[in-house]
Amino acid sequence: MAPSTLVSLLPQLAAGAAHTHALGFIYDGLEGDRVRLRVPWREDLVGDPDTGVLSGGLVTALLDHVGGLAVWIALDRFEPIATLDLRVDYMRAAEPRRDLIAEARCYRLTHSIAFVRAWAFEDGPDDPVAAAQAAYILSASDGRTPGGGPRPGAEAAK
Repeated sequence: MAPSTLVSLLPQLAAGAAHTHALGFIYDGLEGDRVRLRVPWREDLVGDPDTGVLSGGLVTALLDHVGGLAVWIALDRFEPIATLDLRVDYMRAAEPRRDLIAEARCYRLTHSIAFVRAWAFEDGPDDPVAAAQAAYILSASDGRTPGGGPRPGAEAAK
């Protein structure tokens, strides 16, 4: 898939799944290899009604999803992936009644695994609500090996 095609699909990939649509994820931009999503504050997404702070589960889902988008940017195409490992370190509570932004970058691709770092914040990544380290398994099913090259014997199978 051409980069311009993939980039043009990012808004749909950001919010097109049932759960991401229900959570209100919005594509917020691409800068180099860093993808950004935003989730507007909504009362039904609050984890603790006494504080008005967004749920920790929402933060985790946001970081996981933006990480997946970063993998597709690094691959320069859409292919099936699955979260293999996700570690989220919560640094502080999100600020009440504020939108949350997540940014992710895939910093390493191997034959079958993509490694990603991501951050969630209100104003900038230098003051994160949470930081994530993730690994995604690549699972191309179209005659290529995960990560790109032709599968051995793929031509003979045609």
